[in-house]
Amino acid sequence: MDEEPRRDADAPRRRRPMSRIGTLIPEAAARLGLGDELRRARLLSTFDAIVAERSPAAHGACRALRIEGETLVVEADAPIVGQELLLHGDELAGAFRTAPGGASVRQLRVVVRRR
Repeated sequence: MDEEPRRDADAPRRRRPMSRIGTLIPEAAARLGLGDELRRARLLSTFDAIVAERSPAAHGACRALRIEGETLVVEADAPIVGQELLLHGDELAGAFRTAPGGASVRQLRVVVRRR
């Protein structure tokens, strides 16, 4: 009478060490081919947070579009918003460069959205 060892429902299960979800997401996104999209989303949200902090008058009326070399290309909804961004351009670029979710940019280029 060979009986297989029975698993007791009360027996503790082996668990893997806990991991922070923030460290798992980039790895999973890379495996799914979404690494670039995740990186872009981080850049956009980082720029939005920096504008909210350093140039509140322009917050909500602009967005980062892309990075071309060392230039962050930003879209503004109106010319006055573009002027506000250019006025604070060096400060915004410096903050974006040093932010954890930012990138190495030296300058801002503002494009006004066509209506």
